Amino acid sequence: MRVSALQMALALLRLPLIAWHLGRAGTLGHMARITLLPNWMRRLCAGLDRLVRSRGARRDAGAALAEALIRLGPGFIKFGQALSTRADLIGPSMAHSLSLLQDRLPAFPASKARRLIESETGMAVAELFRKFDDEAVAAASIAQVHHAELADGRRVAVKLLRPGIRRQMQSDTTLFYALARLLEWLAPNMQRLKLVAAVDQFTQISEMELDLRLEAAAAGKLADNMAGDAGIHVPWVDLEHTTSSMLVIEWVEGISIDDVEALTDAGHDIAAITEAAARSFFNQVFRDGFFHADMHPGNIFIAADGTLVPIDFGIMGHLDFADRLFLARLLTAMLDRDYDTVARLHADAGMLGEDVSLTQFAQSVRAVADPVMGKPLGEVSLGTVLGQIFQLSTRFSISVQPQYNLLQKTMMMAEGVARQLNPNADMWSLARPLAGDWMSEQAHVTRRIETFLEEALTLASRLPRIIAALESRDHETPPAPESNNAALAVALLALGIAVLGIFI
Repeated sequence: MRVSALQMALALLRLPLIAWHLGRAGTLGHMARITLLPNWMRRLCAGLDRLVRSRGARRDAGAALAEALIRLGPGFIKFGQALSTRADLIGPSMAHSLSLLQDRLPAFPASKARRLIESETGMAVAELFRKFDDEAVAAASIAQVHHAELADGRRVAVKLLRPGIRRQMQSDTTLFYALARLLEWLAPNMQRLKLVAAVDQFTQISEMELDLRLEAAAAGKLADNMAGDAGIHVPWVDLEHTTSSMLVIEWVEGISIDDVEALTDAGHDIAAITEAAARSFFNQVFRDGFFHADMHPGNIFIAADGTLVPIDFGIMGHLDFADRLFLARLLTAMLDRDYDTVARLHADAGMLGEDVSLTQFAQSVRAVADPVMGKPLGEVSLGTVLGQIFQLSTRFSISVQPQYNLLQKTMMMAEGVARQLNPNADMWSLARPLAGDWMSEQAHVTRRIETFLEEALTLASRLPRIIAALESRDHETPPAPESNNAALAVALLALGIAVLGIFI
Protein backbone atom coordinates (compact mmCIF):
# COMPACT_ATOMS: atom_id res chain seq x y z
CA MET A 1 0.00 0.00 0.00
CA ARG A 2 1.49 3.33 -1.08
CA VAL A 3 0.57 6.35 1.03
CA SER A 4 2.11 9.81 0.68
CA ALA A 5 3.31 11.94 3.58
CA LEU A 6 0.35 14.30 3.08
CA GLN A 7 -2.15 11.43 3.17
CA MET A 8 -0.54 10.13 6.36
CA ALA A 9 -0.70 13.56 7.98
CA LEU A 10 -4.35 14.11 7.03
CA ALA A 11 -5.24 10.65 8.28
CA LEU A 12 -3.51 11.21 11.61
CA LEU A 13 -5.45 14.43 12.15
CA ARG A 14 -8.43 12.16 12.88
CA LEU A 15 -6.64 10.91 16.00
CA PRO A 16 -8.23 13.33 18.53
CA LEU A 17 -11.72 11.92 17.88
CA ILE A 18 -10.40 8.35 17.80
CA ALA A 19 -8.35 8.84 20.97
CA TRP A 20 -11.41 10.34 22.67
CA HIS A 21 -13.56 7.28 21.99
CA LEU A 22 -10.74 4.89 22.95
CA GLY A 23 -10.02 6.92 26.07
CA ARG A 24 -13.65 7.10 27.21
CA ALA A 25 -13.92 3.32 26.86
CA GLY A 26 -10.82 2.84 29.01
CA THR A 27 -8.71 1.33 26.23
CA LEU A 28 -5.74 3.69 26.75
CA GLY A 29 -5.23 2.32 30.24
CA HIS A 30 -4.98 -1.18 28.84
CA MET A 31 -2.54 0.00 26.17
CA ALA A 32 -0.30 1.28 28.96
CA ARG A 33 0.28 -2.36 29.93
CA ILE A 34 1.69 -3.41 26.52
CA THR A 35 5.35 -4.06 27.33
CA LEU A 36 6.46 -3.76 23.70
CA LEU A 37 5.64 -0.03 23.74
CA PRO A 38 8.35 2.40 24.89
CA ASN A 39 8.09 3.49 28.54
CA TRP A 40 7.32 7.11 27.62
CA MET A 41 4.43 6.00 25.41
CA ARG A 42 3.03 3.74 28.13
CA ARG A 43 3.21 6.61 30.65
CA LEU A 44 1.46 8.92 28.15
CA CYS A 45 -1.36 6.39 27.67
CA ALA A 46 -1.70 5.95 31.43
CA GLY A 47 -1.87 9.73 31.96
CA LEU A 48 -4.43 10.26 29.22
CA ASP A 49 -6.46 7.36 30.59
CA ARG A 50 -6.80 9.07 33.97
CA LEU A 51 -7.95 12.27 32.26
CA VAL A 52 -10.60 11.00 29.87
CA ARG A 53 -11.76 7.55 31.06
CA SER A 54 -15.49 7.35 31.64
CA ARG A 55 -16.55 6.32 35.13
CA GLY A 56 -18.69 3.59 33.62
CA ALA A 57 -15.89 2.25 31.38
CA ARG A 58 -15.59 -1.53 31.29
CA ARG A 59 -12.71 -3.13 33.15
CA ASP A 60 -12.50 -5.91 30.54
CA ALA A 61 -9.98 -4.68 27.93
CA GLY A 62 -11.47 -6.59 24.98
CA ALA A 63 -15.04 -5.48 25.70
CA ALA A 64 -13.89 -1.87 26.15
CA LEU A 65 -12.05 -1.86 22.83
CA ALA A 66 -14.97 -3.56 21.06
CA GLU A 67 -17.36 -0.85 22.29
CA ALA A 68 -15.04 1.92 21.09
CA LEU A 69 -14.57 0.32 17.67
CA ILE A 70 -18.32 -0.02 17.17
CA ARG A 71 -18.71 3.72 17.85
CA LEU A 72 -15.95 4.56 15.33
CA GLY A 73 -17.70 2.81 12.45
CA PRO A 74 -17.46 -0.01 9.88
CA GLY A 75 -13.76 0.20 9.06
CA PHE A 76 -12.84 0.03 12.74
CA ILE A 77 -15.15 -2.94 13.33
CA LYS A 78 -13.34 -4.80 10.55
CA PHE A 79 -10.02 -3.65 11.98
CA GLY A 80 -10.99 -5.04 15.38
CA GLN A 81 -11.82 -8.40 13.85
CA ALA A 82 -8.46 -8.40 12.06
CA LEU A 83 -6.70 -7.33 15.28
CA SER A 84 -8.10 -10.44 16.96
CA THR A 85 -5.47 -12.42 15.02
CA ARG A 86 -2.64 -10.54 16.78
CA ALA A 87 -2.60 -12.11 20.23
CA ASP A 88 1.14 -11.49 20.16
CA LEU A 89 0.37 -7.76 20.21
CA ILE A 90 -2.77 -7.37 22.33
CA GLY A 91 -2.73 -10.55 24.43
CA PRO A 92 -4.88 -13.71 24.20
CA SER A 93 -7.75 -12.44 26.37
CA MET A 94 -8.33 -9.27 24.34
CA ALA A 95 -7.83 -11.22 21.09
CA HIS A 96 -10.56 -13.64 22.13
CA SER A 97 -12.94 -10.78 22.99
CA LEU A 98 -12.35 -9.11 19.62
CA SER A 99 -12.87 -12.40 17.76
CA LEU A 100 -16.43 -12.28 19.13
CA LEU A 101 -16.94 -8.67 17.99
CA GLN A 102 -20.41 -8.56 16.49
CA ASP A 103 -20.44 -6.99 13.03
CA ARG A 104 -24.00 -5.67 13.14
CA LEU A 105 -25.31 -2.25 12.16
CA PRO A 106 -28.78 -0.87 11.37
CA ALA A 107 -29.92 -1.70 7.85
CA PHE A 108 -30.05 1.03 5.21
CA PRO A 109 -33.53 1.76 3.76
CA ALA A 110 -35.22 -0.61 1.31
CA SER A 111 -35.61 2.26 -1.17
CA LYS A 112 -31.81 2.53 -1.42
CA ALA A 113 -31.52 -1.25 -1.74
CA ARG A 114 -33.97 -1.29 -4.66
CA ARG A 115 -32.21 1.64 -6.40
CA LEU A 116 -28.87 -0.14 -6.00
CA ILE A 117 -30.24 -3.34 -7.58
CA GLU A 118 -31.68 -1.44 -10.52
CA SER A 119 -28.50 0.59 -11.10
CA GLU A 120 -26.33 -2.55 -10.92
CA THR A 121 -28.40 -4.71 -13.27
CA GLY A 122 -30.30 -2.22 -15.42
CA MET A 123 -33.46 -4.17 -14.60
CA ALA A 124 -36.46 -3.37 -12.43
CA VAL A 125 -36.58 -5.33 -9.17
CA ALA A 126 -39.96 -6.83 -10.16
CA GLU A 127 -38.45 -7.99 -13.46
CA LEU A 128 -35.41 -9.62 -11.82
CA PHE A 129 -37.13 -11.18 -8.80
CA ARG A 130 -40.51 -12.82 -8.47
CA LYS A 131 -40.37 -11.83 -4.81
CA PHE A 132 -38.07 -9.45 -2.92
CA ASP A 133 -38.32 -8.84 0.84
CA ASP A 134 -37.72 -5.18 1.70
CA GLU A 135 -36.73 -5.97 5.29
CA ALA A 136 -33.08 -7.07 5.50
CA VAL A 137 -32.47 -10.40 7.25
CA ALA A 138 -28.95 -9.33 8.27
CA ALA A 139 -27.03 -6.03 8.24
CA ALA A 140 -23.28 -5.72 8.84
CA SER A 141 -20.65 -3.01 8.42
CA ILE A 142 -19.92 -3.79 4.76
CA ALA A 143 -23.22 -5.08 3.39
CA GLN A 144 -26.72 -6.27 4.17
CA VAL A 145 -28.73 -9.30 2.99
CA HIS A 146 -32.30 -9.63 1.69
CA HIS A 147 -34.34 -12.75 0.96
CA ALA A 148 -35.71 -13.05 -2.58
CA GLU A 149 -36.96 -15.46 -5.24
CA LEU A 150 -35.65 -15.50 -8.80
CA ALA A 151 -38.03 -15.44 -11.74
CA ASP A 152 -37.66 -19.23 -12.03
CA GLY A 153 -38.73 -19.72 -8.38
CA ARG A 154 -35.34 -20.47 -6.82
CA ARG A 155 -34.86 -18.88 -3.38
CA VAL A 156 -31.79 -16.68 -3.03
CA ALA A 157 -30.01 -14.33 -0.66
CA VAL A 158 -29.23 -10.91 -2.16
CA LYS A 159 -26.18 -9.27 -0.60
CA LEU A 160 -25.80 -5.52 -1.22
CA LEU A 161 -22.85 -3.27 -0.36
CA ARG A 162 -23.58 -0.24 1.81
CA PRO A 163 -23.68 3.05 -0.15
CA GLY A 164 -20.39 4.96 0.25
CA ILE A 165 -18.62 2.10 2.00
CA ARG A 166 -15.69 1.97 -0.45
CA ARG A 167 -14.72 5.60 0.23
CA GLN A 168 -15.05 5.14 3.98
CA MET A 169 -12.92 1.99 4.04
CA GLN A 170 -10.22 3.69 1.95
CA SER A 171 -10.04 6.52 4.47
CA ASP A 172 -9.78 4.09 7.40
CA THR A 173 -7.12 1.84 5.86
CA THR A 174 -4.97 4.92 5.11
CA LEU A 175 -5.15 5.81 8.80
CA PHE A 176 -4.23 2.27 9.90
CA TYR A 177 -1.24 2.28 7.56
CA ALA A 178 -0.06 5.64 8.91
CA LEU A 179 -0.35 4.42 12.50
CA ALA A 180 1.53 1.19 11.73
CA ARG A 181 4.39 3.14 10.11
CA LEU A 182 4.49 5.54 13.03
CA LEU A 183 4.48 2.81 15.69
CA GLU A 184 7.27 0.89 13.99
CA TRP A 185 9.32 4.09 13.93
CA LEU A 186 8.58 5.16 17.50
CA ALA A 187 8.95 1.63 18.95
CA PRO A 188 11.66 -0.20 16.94
CA ASN A 189 11.22 -3.44 18.92
CA MET A 190 7.73 -3.71 17.41
CA GLN A 191 9.15 -4.13 13.91
CA ARG A 192 9.32 -7.91 14.34
CA LEU A 193 5.51 -7.84 14.64
CA LYS A 194 5.35 -6.64 11.01
CA LEU A 195 2.51 -4.20 11.61
CA VAL A 196 2.78 -2.62 8.15
CA ALA A 197 2.59 -6.05 6.52
CA ALA A 198 -0.47 -6.84 8.64
CA VAL A 199 -2.18 -3.61 7.50
CA ASP A 200 -1.34 -4.50 3.89
CA GLN A 201 -3.01 -7.88 4.42
CA PHE A 202 -6.03 -6.19 6.02
CA THR A 203 -6.26 -3.80 3.04
CA GLN A 204 -6.18 -6.68 0.56
CA ILE A 205 -8.93 -8.52 2.46
CA SER A 206 -11.03 -5.35 2.66
CA GLU A 207 -10.67 -4.75 -1.09
CA MET A 208 -11.87 -8.31 -1.73
CA GLU A 209 -14.89 -7.82 0.54
CA LEU A 210 -15.75 -4.64 -1.37
CA ASP A 211 -15.99 -6.48 -4.70
CA LEU A 212 -18.71 -9.11 -4.41
CA ARG A 213 -17.62 -10.71 -7.69
CA LEU A 214 -14.52 -11.88 -5.80
CA GLU A 215 -16.70 -13.40 -3.09
CA ALA A 216 -18.65 -15.21 -5.81
CA ALA A 217 -15.38 -16.52 -7.25
CA ALA A 218 -14.25 -17.66 -3.78
CA ALA A 219 -17.51 -19.55 -3.27
CA GLY A 220 -17.06 -21.21 -6.66
CA LYS A 221 -13.49 -22.27 -5.90
CA LEU A 222 -14.43 -23.65 -2.49
CA ALA A 223 -17.33 -25.55 -4.06
CA ASP A 224 -14.98 -27.08 -6.64
CA ASN A 225 -12.48 -28.06 -3.93
CA MET A 226 -15.13 -29.68 -1.72
CA ALA A 227 -17.19 -31.27 -4.52
CA GLY A 228 -16.02 -34.81 -3.70
CA ASP A 229 -16.27 -34.42 0.09
CA ALA A 230 -19.20 -35.94 1.95
CA GLY A 231 -21.02 -33.94 4.59
CA ILE A 232 -20.50 -30.41 3.25
CA HIS A 233 -22.36 -28.29 0.70
CA VAL A 234 -21.24 -24.90 -0.62
CA PRO A 235 -24.17 -22.77 -1.90
CA TRP A 236 -24.35 -22.06 -5.62
CA VAL A 237 -24.02 -18.51 -6.97
CA ASP A 238 -26.18 -16.84 -9.61
CA LEU A 239 -23.28 -15.44 -11.64
CA GLU A 240 -25.58 -13.95 -14.28
CA HIS A 241 -26.95 -11.34 -11.87
CA THR A 242 -23.96 -10.90 -9.53
CA THR A 243 -22.03 -7.61 -9.81
CA SER A 244 -19.28 -5.84 -7.85
CA SER A 245 -21.91 -4.42 -5.46
CA MET A 246 -24.50 -7.22 -5.50
CA LEU A 247 -24.17 -10.95 -4.83
CA VAL A 248 -27.02 -13.35 -5.58
CA ILE A 249 -26.45 -16.70 -3.88
CA GLU A 250 -28.47 -19.77 -2.87
CA TRP A 251 -30.73 -19.27 0.16
CA VAL A 252 -29.70 -21.57 3.01
CA GLU A 253 -32.11 -23.24 5.42
CA GLY A 254 -30.71 -24.90 8.52
CA ILE A 255 -29.80 -24.69 12.19
CA SER A 256 -26.86 -22.63 13.39
CA ILE A 257 -24.00 -24.95 14.33
CA ASP A 258 -23.78 -23.57 17.88
CA ASP A 259 -27.48 -24.19 18.68
CA VAL A 260 -26.87 -27.57 20.29
CA GLU A 261 -30.36 -27.82 21.81
CA ALA A 262 -32.07 -27.31 18.43
CA LEU A 263 -29.66 -29.73 16.74
CA THR A 264 -30.35 -32.39 19.37
CA ASP A 265 -34.13 -31.87 19.16
CA ALA A 266 -33.88 -32.27 15.37
CA GLY A 267 -32.19 -35.67 15.85
CA HIS A 268 -28.69 -34.69 14.64
CA ASP A 269 -25.62 -36.68 15.75
CA ILE A 270 -23.41 -34.09 17.50
CA ALA A 271 -20.32 -36.31 17.41
CA ALA A 272 -20.73 -36.86 13.65
CA ILE A 273 -21.11 -33.11 13.06
CA THR A 274 -17.96 -32.44 15.10
CA GLU A 275 -15.97 -34.98 13.11
CA ALA A 276 -17.28 -33.68 9.76
CA ALA A 277 -16.43 -30.08 10.73
CA ALA A 278 -12.90 -31.05 11.79
CA ARG A 279 -12.33 -33.04 8.58
CA SER A 280 -13.67 -30.22 6.40
CA PHE A 281 -11.48 -27.62 8.11
CA PHE A 282 -8.40 -29.85 7.84
CA ASN A 283 -9.01 -30.50 4.13
CA GLN A 284 -9.43 -26.81 3.40
CA VAL A 285 -6.22 -25.82 5.20
CA PHE A 286 -3.86 -28.67 4.37
CA ARG A 287 -5.17 -30.41 1.27
CA ASP A 288 -6.35 -27.34 -0.65
CA GLY A 289 -4.51 -24.40 0.96
CA PHE A 290 -7.73 -22.37 0.58
CA PHE A 291 -9.96 -22.02 3.61
CA HIS A 292 -12.98 -20.13 4.92
CA ALA A 293 -11.47 -17.59 7.32
CA ASP A 294 -14.62 -16.19 8.93
CA MET A 295 -16.04 -19.29 10.60
CA HIS A 296 -18.08 -17.76 13.41
CA PRO A 297 -21.30 -19.66 14.33
CA GLY A 298 -23.50 -17.39 12.24
CA ASN A 299 -21.68 -18.51 9.09
CA ILE A 300 -22.14 -22.29 9.50
CA PHE A 301 -25.51 -24.03 9.26
CA ILE A 302 -26.53 -27.67 9.57
CA ALA A 303 -29.04 -28.78 6.93
CA ALA A 304 -31.90 -31.22 7.65
CA ASP A 305 -29.76 -34.17 6.48
CA GLY A 306 -26.82 -33.20 8.73
CA THR A 307 -24.78 -31.56 5.97
CA LEU A 308 -22.56 -28.58 6.90
CA VAL A 309 -23.39 -25.48 4.87
CA PRO A 310 -20.96 -22.53 5.16
CA ILE A 311 -21.98 -19.05 4.03
CA ASP A 312 -20.29 -15.63 3.58
CA PHE A 313 -17.12 -16.12 1.54
CA GLY A 314 -15.78 -12.56 1.72
CA ILE A 315 -12.74 -13.53 3.83
CA MET A 316 -10.75 -16.52 2.60
CA GLY A 317 -7.26 -17.66 3.62
CA HIS A 318 -4.48 -18.91 1.34
CA LEU A 319 -1.44 -21.03 2.21
CA ASP A 320 1.12 -22.19 -0.32
CA PHE A 321 2.47 -25.74 -0.32
CA ALA A 322 5.61 -24.89 1.69
CA ASP A 323 3.53 -23.28 4.47
CA ARG A 324 1.12 -26.22 4.56
CA LEU A 325 3.98 -28.71 4.73
CA PHE A 326 5.58 -26.76 7.59
CA LEU A 327 2.28 -26.68 9.52
CA ALA A 328 1.63 -30.39 8.92
CA ARG A 329 5.11 -31.32 10.13
CA LEU A 330 4.68 -29.03 13.12
CA LEU A 331 1.28 -30.57 13.96
CA THR A 332 2.66 -34.11 13.61
CA ALA A 333 5.63 -33.31 15.84
CA MET A 334 3.32 -31.78 18.45
CA LEU A 335 1.01 -34.81 18.37
CA ASP A 336 4.05 -37.07 18.81
CA ARG A 337 5.35 -34.75 21.57
CA ASP A 338 8.62 -34.48 19.68
CA TYR A 339 9.52 -30.99 20.87
CA ASP A 340 13.09 -31.15 19.58
CA THR A 341 11.65 -31.45 16.07
CA VAL A 342 9.29 -28.55 16.82
CA ALA A 343 12.29 -26.39 17.69
CA ARG A 344 14.25 -27.50 14.63
CA LEU A 345 11.30 -26.77 12.31
CA HIS A 346 11.13 -23.20 13.63
CA ALA A 347 14.88 -22.78 13.17
CA ASP A 348 14.83 -24.22 9.62
CA ALA A 349 12.01 -21.82 8.71
CA GLY A 350 14.17 -18.88 9.81
CA MET A 351 11.80 -17.89 12.63
CA LEU A 352 14.38 -18.06 15.43
CA GLY A 353 17.36 -15.82 16.00
CA GLU A 354 20.80 -17.32 15.51
CA ASP A 355 21.62 -16.97 19.21
CA VAL A 356 18.53 -18.90 20.37
CA SER A 357 19.22 -22.23 22.06
CA LEU A 358 17.11 -24.95 20.41
CA THR A 359 17.29 -27.02 23.59
CA GLN A 360 15.85 -24.19 25.71
CA PHE A 361 13.18 -23.44 23.11
CA ALA A 362 12.15 -27.13 22.94
CA GLN A 363 11.97 -27.28 26.73
CA SER A 364 9.78 -24.15 26.84
CA VAL A 365 7.40 -25.57 24.22
CA ARG A 366 7.16 -28.80 26.23
CA ALA A 367 6.23 -26.80 29.34
CA VAL A 368 3.33 -25.21 27.44
CA ALA A 369 2.12 -28.18 25.41
CA ASP A 370 2.47 -31.22 27.68
CA PRO A 371 -0.21 -30.19 30.20
CA VAL A 372 -2.91 -29.94 27.49
CA MET A 373 -2.07 -32.77 25.09
CA GLY A 374 -4.75 -35.46 25.06
CA LYS A 375 -7.31 -33.49 27.07
CA PRO A 376 -10.88 -32.96 25.86
CA LEU A 377 -11.63 -29.60 24.26
CA GLY A 378 -13.76 -28.59 27.23
CA GLU A 379 -10.71 -28.75 29.50
CA VAL A 380 -8.37 -26.86 27.16
CA SER A 381 -8.46 -23.21 26.12
CA LEU A 382 -6.74 -22.66 22.80
CA GLY A 383 -6.66 -18.96 23.66
CA THR A 384 -4.66 -19.68 26.82
CA VAL A 385 -2.27 -21.99 24.97
CA LEU A 386 -1.78 -19.42 22.21
CA GLY A 387 -1.14 -16.76 24.80
CA GLN A 388 1.61 -18.86 26.37
CA ILE A 389 3.09 -19.58 22.95
CA PHE A 390 3.13 -15.87 22.11
CA GLN A 391 4.92 -15.20 25.37
CA LEU A 392 7.53 -17.63 24.07
CA SER A 393 7.61 -15.70 20.79
CA THR A 394 8.56 -12.55 22.69
CA ARG A 395 11.12 -14.35 24.84
CA PHE A 396 12.80 -16.06 21.90
CA SER A 397 12.28 -13.20 19.38
CA ILE A 398 10.28 -15.38 16.99
CA SER A 399 9.56 -13.50 13.77
CA VAL A 400 5.81 -13.14 13.13
CA GLN A 401 4.61 -14.78 9.89
CA PRO A 402 1.74 -12.66 8.45
CA GLN A 403 0.48 -15.50 6.24
CA TYR A 404 -0.63 -17.39 9.36
CA ASN A 405 -2.67 -14.54 10.87
CA LEU A 406 -5.94 -15.53 9.22
CA LEU A 407 -5.38 -19.17 10.12
CA GLN A 408 -4.87 -18.22 13.76
CA LYS A 409 -8.10 -16.20 13.74
CA THR A 410 -9.95 -19.12 12.15
CA MET A 411 -8.56 -21.53 14.76
CA MET A 412 -9.80 -19.27 17.56
CA MET A 413 -13.28 -19.12 15.99
CA ALA A 414 -13.31 -22.88 15.36
CA GLU A 415 -12.39 -23.49 19.00
CA GLY A 416 -15.34 -21.43 20.18
CA VAL A 417 -17.74 -23.28 17.87
CA ALA A 418 -16.35 -26.71 18.78
CA ARG A 419 -16.43 -25.95 22.51
CA GLN A 420 -20.15 -25.09 22.32
CA LEU A 421 -20.92 -27.99 20.01
CA ASN A 422 -19.04 -30.79 21.77
CA PRO A 423 -16.86 -29.90 24.79
CA ASN A 424 -15.95 -33.58 25.27
CA ALA A 425 -14.33 -33.92 21.83
CA ASP A 426 -10.63 -34.80 21.75
CA MET A 427 -9.41 -32.63 18.90
CA TRP A 428 -5.97 -34.21 19.07
CA SER A 429 -7.42 -37.65 18.31
CA LEU A 430 -9.43 -36.19 15.43
CA ALA A 431 -6.38 -34.43 13.99
CA ARG A 432 -3.87 -37.31 14.24
CA PRO A 433 -5.24 -39.60 11.45
CA LEU A 434 -5.92 -36.62 9.17
CA ALA A 435 -2.38 -35.30 9.61
CA GLY A 436 -0.88 -38.77 9.17
CA ASP A 437 -2.82 -39.48 5.96
CA TRP A 438 -1.94 -36.12 4.43
CA MET A 439 1.74 -36.41 5.33
CA SER A 440 1.88 -39.93 3.87
CA GLU A 441 0.34 -38.70 0.64
CA GLN A 442 2.77 -35.79 0.35
CA ALA A 443 5.73 -38.06 1.13
CA HIS A 444 4.89 -40.31 -1.82
CA VAL A 445 7.63 -40.24 -4.47
CA THR A 446 5.20 -39.42 -7.29
CA ARG A 447 3.78 -36.47 -5.37
CA ARG A 448 7.27 -35.14 -4.57
CA ILE A 449 8.20 -35.32 -8.27
CA GLU A 450 4.99 -33.49 -9.21
CA THR A 451 5.70 -30.77 -6.64
CA PHE A 452 9.29 -30.39 -7.84
CA LEU A 453 8.18 -30.06 -11.46
CA GLU A 454 5.48 -27.51 -10.54
CA GLU A 455 8.02 -25.37 -8.66
CA ALA A 456 10.59 -25.71 -11.47
CA LEU A 457 8.04 -24.61 -14.09
CA THR A 458 6.95 -21.68 -11.91
CA LEU A 459 10.56 -20.57 -11.46
CA ALA A 460 11.24 -20.93 -15.19
CA SER A 461 8.24 -18.74 -16.04
CA ARG A 462 9.42 -16.04 -13.60
CA LEU A 463 13.08 -16.12 -14.59
CA PRO A 464 12.87 -13.60 -17.47
CA ARG A 465 11.11 -11.06 -15.21
CA ILE A 466 13.64 -11.61 -12.42
CA ILE A 467 16.56 -11.03 -14.83
CA ALA A 468 14.87 -7.94 -16.30
CA ALA A 469 14.25 -6.54 -12.82
CA LEU A 470 17.88 -7.08 -11.83
CA GLU A 471 19.12 -5.40 -15.00
CA SER A 472 16.83 -2.39 -14.53
CA ARG A 473 17.91 -2.06 -10.89
CA ASP A 474 21.55 -1.74 -12.00
CA HIS A 475 20.63 1.37 -14.02
CA GLU A 476 18.44 3.04 -11.40
CA THR A 477 19.56 5.80 -9.08
CA PRO A 478 19.07 4.70 -5.47
CA PRO A 479 16.32 6.63 -3.71
CA ALA A 480 17.29 9.35 -1.30
CA PRO A 481 17.26 8.10 2.30
CA GLU A 482 15.57 11.29 3.45
CA SER A 483 12.26 10.44 1.74
CA ASN A 484 10.95 8.07 4.42
CA ASN A 485 12.23 10.35 7.17
CA ALA A 486 10.32 13.27 5.65
CA ALA A 487 7.10 11.28 5.59
CA LEU A 488 7.57 10.19 9.19
CA ALA A 489 8.44 13.73 10.29
CA VAL A 490 5.16 15.04 8.84
CA ALA A 491 3.29 12.14 10.43
CA LEU A 492 4.92 12.82 13.82
CA LEU A 493 3.91 16.50 13.58
CA ALA A 494 0.33 15.44 12.88
CA LEU A 495 0.43 13.08 15.87
CA GLY A 496 1.59 15.94 18.10
CA ILE A 497 -1.29 18.10 16.90
CA ALA A 498 -3.69 15.20 17.54
CA VAL A 499 -2.45 14.67 21.11
CA LEU A 500 -2.83 18.40 21.80
CA GLY A 501 -6.34 18.16 20.39
CA ILE A 502 -7.31 15.78 23.20
CA PHE A 503 -6.56 18.42 25.81
CA ILE A 504 -8.31 21.14 23.80
